Amino acid sequence: MFRMVKTEIWKLKRYHMIWAGVFLMLLSVVLTLFSTTALDGTLWTFAFFTEQVIKNNATTIFPMCIALIAGYIIAREGKDDTLKSIMTIPVPYSGLLCGKLLVCALLSLFFGLVSAAFTVTANLLMGFPGMSVTSVSQTFIQIILNCLFLYIAVMPVIAFAARIPNGHMLGTIIAFVYGYGGMFASGNVTLANVYPVTASLGLISYRSYDPAVHWNVLICLISMIVVLMITAVFVFTAKGNVPVKAAKKHKKTITKKGW
Repeated sequence: MFRMVKTEIWKLKRYHMIWAGVFLMLLSVVLTLFSTTALDGTLWTFAFFTEQVIKNNATTIFPMCIALIAGYIIAREGKDDTLKSIMTIPVPYSGLLCGKLLVCALLSLFFGLVSAAFTVTANLLMGFPGMSVTSVSQTFIQIILNCLFLYIAVMPVIAFAARIPNGHMLGTIIAFVYGYGGMFASGNVTLANVYPVTASLGLISYRSYDPAVHWNVLICLISMIVVLMITAVFVFTAKGNVPVKAAKKHKKTITKKGW
């Protein structure tokens, strides 16, 4: 498994789609900056700005982003016509899928790091008050961990889409709707702890200082465990979709012998 993960990491160098993920992380911060122009009397501080970036990541940007990139990485084996060669070695398709999902987990940590860096940079440009070494450290920890937990929440969608030939675009659409549903789930305390997208916020203690916010960490953790179990079922029952090319039929020509 270690060699497989190492190989997949080397493959990332030729995937330009990774830059799309970086762009989407920047887009999340930019959208948050646009919301600061709303004249609603809100006092914007560094902590509040970070919270808004985390919310946009969870409900709008990141589920779609990681589903798109993970699906692309998985689908490339079929498009590049390399899956047939991989299937000839003693590695089951489920093992290959596990390796790719582990690499995508590392990617989610990387995107979290990028998002946190963009957040801190944007705050330096805007000059929101309340920025300190402690608050910056908390920003990096919360955003990076949130991206990892969001990836875990979306993993069943990615694994399900991997079972369908060229299903990564379908998985991206489902992931977007799935993430957007977090906005509605957040309106109910019980549902917010159960719904995997919002449960990821509970695991990082998002706005835990607010008396109106009640997180049950145990329920949030159970939600993540259930999601991992569903993913395992999809992964270990998956079969490789090796593209089959139609063989050309050559017509037999019958030559008549002269007498």
